[in-house]
Order: sequence, then structure tokens, then C-alpha cells
Amino acid sequence: MGTASIHRALPPSDLHHILAHTDGVWDALRGKSIFITGGTGFIGTWLVESLLYANEQLSLNCRVTLLSRNPDRFTASFPHIAASRSVQLVKGDVRDFPADIGRFDFIIHAATDVADPVGANSYLNVFEVNVDGTRRVLELARASGSQGVLLTSSGAVYGRQPPTLPAVSEDYPGAPDSLALNAAYGLGKRAAEWLTVAHHKAHGVPTKIARCFAFVGPHLPLDKQFAIGNFIRDAMQNETIRISGDGTPVRSYLYAADLAIWLWTILVHGRSVEAYNVGSDQELSIAELASVVAEVCHSTGGVSIAKQAIPELPVERYVPAIDKARNELGLRVWVELKDAISRTVNWHEQQS
Repeated sequence: MGTASIHRALPPSDLHHILAHTDGVWDALRGKSIFITGGTGFIGTWLVESLLYANEQLSLNCRVTLLSRNPDRFTASFPHIAASRSVQLVKGDVRDFPADIGRFDFIIHAATDVADPVGANSYLNVFEVNVDGTRRVLELARASGSQGVLLTSSGAVYGRQPPTLPAVSEDYPGAPDSLALNAAYGLGKRAAEWLTVAHHKAHGVPTKIARCFAFVGPHLPLDKQFAIGNFIRDAMQNETIRISGDGTPVRSYLYAADLAIWLWTILVHGRSVEAYNVGSDQELSIAELASVVAEVCHSTGGVSIAKQAIPELPVERYVPAIDKARNELGLRVWVELKDAISRTVNWHEQQS
């Protein structure tokens, strides 16, 4: 096993931004115990760090328990989190963590496997982690009499977005192809959502569902399957940004500080067993994204697009409609994309 890289704390300006836009959220968490799965991942670390910041600034006296398969590695990577007196690390897998782990007022289930799987066994693992892990979390919530549970789901539950549909809303009836192996993640999230509804109806477990789309910000890996992360890495190294396709797919990206605002708000103020899209509605193509990243980074490496676009082919889209979150919860996109990329680059430059 390689040496764990040490992650810097999030910028104070981002943490202040989160606090400034979550007025009315934190009092509900005052003095509460909170259990978080996936606290070592991209979404989880933003939630944990913003909670600890609010805990300190507002004297919330919250207690946070983080589930980790490797607490020692997490401690080495995130010493500023592990050192907090408000944080307890518990070793375990989301599918079979100890039954006596404790009782919790709020639970955030952010554990998921978004790594690119290879082979049928890997796809099975992706599906089973989503389903079995969610069942385990819901059983803990039932035993704890939890006041609120947040399930981080995904826009993948909608399946392929029709090219004629500008943005997909929560009532869109589409679904992933149940005969496609690579639909394991989306189908697993759909099953996880169904479990939350069933547990609510059977046992009264109050669960909110956040369907997460695409994001950018500190802690986002630059060497995984995330296109924007790879583009930032290449631009920071002044290398050519390489697009393996034709550059036409349309995406949108929400800055992670806004993401944290959305998730805390949905946990506290969202309606039970309701789904809320979480993402930006400010769309652009992958080719446009690469150009924006190069511009922000002042990169001279250019952009290379491997394939020629065919005008007759429909454009692939992955863009959420966010009217529900905006109208019901007052949420919006506060950090524009160029600023989001710039903040991400600055953090990674200081990280290295």
C-alpha cells in the first residue's frame, strides 16, 4: 500500500460561504449525534469539514461518527479532520458495519462506489454496495429513531437523458437499461431509493433523497474518471487537454461549496421521501468545458478532440432541472463555473 497523501483543509472562504447560505439549518443539528458513511469521499469530506466549521463557529456541540474501511489511512490523509474532538472514526464496511455502532439523531449515507468497474463481478459489487449498504443504514436509522436520513443518490437513476429534453426533472419517468451491465450504478441507486421509500412506509424512517449530478472543487480527484478533473490536471501541467470523444456531450457542474449548502438544506428542510436534483443548470459542451479550463489556467497546451462530430447524431446530455430545489428550498447556483474552476486550481496548487 502506498503512502497516503495529506489533504489540506478546505479554504476558509469556502467554509464561510457555506455558513452564509445555510442560515436556519444548523439549529436543527445543535447537540445532535450524526453518522456519516462515505465521509472519506469527495462529497463526504465537504460535508464533514463544513459541519466541523459550523460546529466551531456556532458552538453546536455536534458529535460526528465517520465510517471508514481504513481509519488509519484516513487519519494520515485528513489529519485536520481526525484530530477534531467532535469526530469519532469507526472501522467498517457500509454493508456490514457493527450493529452496536451507536444511536444517531441524523444519518447521511454518502458511501458509494463510482470507480469504473471491469467485468461482471465488479458491476455486481457496485450494485450490491448501493443496495446492501443502504439497507444497513436504514436499519440503523430505524433502531436509532433518527430524526432525518439523507441518501445521496445520482442523476444516473434517470438513465440516458433524451437529446430533446433540455434538463431532466425529478418527475421524469426514464430509467437505466436493466439489461446493460454498465447500468449497475444507476440501477443500484434506483433500488436504494426504493428501499428508502419502503422503510419510510413500513417503519416511519424520515429519509430525504439528493440526486447528485456533476461537481467540481477541492478534493475532486484529478486522475480518475471525472472529465473536469482530468482537464484541470492537464491544464495545470500546461499539457494538451485531450478529449477522447467528439466533445459534443453537454454537462453542467456545481461547485462543491454550493453542493454542501444544498445537501445540508435538503437534510433539514427537504420533504421526507422526496427526491431533489442537486447540480447546476448552467450547461456547456465538453469541448467548451475544456476551453474554459484552459482559459482559467492560462494553459498554452491547447485542446485536442479525438473524433469528428457528426451533425446528424443526437447530442448526449446530462443536465438537471433544479426548479424544485430552487422553488421549495431557495437553493441556487452561487459560484459561477469559471470561479469554481479557479478555486479548485488554487487549492490543488497549494496542495502540491
